[in-house]
Amino acid sequence: MGQARPRKGRPINGVLLLDKPKEMTSNRAIQVVKRLYEAQKVGHTGALDPLATGLLPVCLGEATKFSQYLLDADKAYRVEAQLGVRTTTSDAEGEVVEQNPVDVSDTQLNDIIAQFTGEQAQTPSIYSALKYEGKPLYYYARRGIDVPRKTRTISVRAIELLHRDGDFVTLQVACSKGTYIRTLVDDMGQALGCGAHVRELRRTHVANLTDAQQWSLEALEQCDDEQRLACLEPVDTLLNGLPTQTISQAEARDVMHGQPVFNRTLDTQAVGDECRLCAKSTAGHSVFIGVVVLRKDGKLWPKRVLALDYCGFNLSDLK
Repeated sequence: MGQARPRKGRPINGVLLLDKPKEMTSNRAIQVVKRLYEAQKVGHTGALDPLATGLLPVCLGEATKFSQYLLDADKAYRVEAQLGVRTTTSDAEGEVVEQNPVDVSDTQLNDIIAQFTGEQAQTPSIYSALKYEGKPLYYYARRGIDVPRKTRTISVRAIELLHRDGDFVTLQVACSKGTYIRTLVDDMGQALGCGAHVRELRRTHVANLTDAQQWSLEALEQCDDEQRLACLEPVDTLLNGLPTQTISQAEARDVMHGQPVFNRTLDTQAVGDECRLCAKSTAGHSVFIGVVVLRKDGKLWPKRVLALDYCGFNLSDLK
């Protein structure tokens, strides 16, 4: 058998909180990050539209094993919408298809905000990146091809009216995964009777991560390698919502070999509950091991475990 081809790049591990620039796809943004870090492996935790800016957590190396935790997480956005104008794409990049006078009081606007808060059905825009037969919906939209779109249930946790200046409103929206803000704004505009579209969209939160510590590509370009590495958050930043259990070094060795540990953290005892495992290294540092899940036997079984040697540790650290 031939030897496996060595990976290109460096084994960089961590999470970069990137401020994605406008008019750049999420995939393009992570490729720039991969080049800057000369990293072997990168991935994001949920794409942003090219029009959108803001928080795009980028996983490097071992962090990619845990990207699903943010793909499934709640998100929050700050959106500037214009009332009275509908477009083909429900944002500023589309062609105007409808213009109406805006005769909407603040009371009416707040009533609609309340109406669109909570669980609801949403049909994604034909210009979304959802796939149909292997191609994104916008592929068909740009060619004038009509394809079926599945209506799905979303949850809008909260909508806050931050500012209004005539026909322009700024909202803060907290929502479940899979929520299309462009569609939400278009639906709200239809309910108001005047139409609306998104002018600016910025993601501010992903789970409990915020844009307070994000880095722009321009800032990263200006950093040297040591500074750039210091911009990375730990791999288990993606798991801040999980309870943590610290185990012994002997237990850590068992987990690394696929064996379970006793549950001392999950008080609910619900089968399927997960927690984050840490252990103390011989140097006294807390080492993130991975994620375990509670099974019917009452033990915590490995679900996703780090390759500790790949992260700069090895089993000899856990004697």
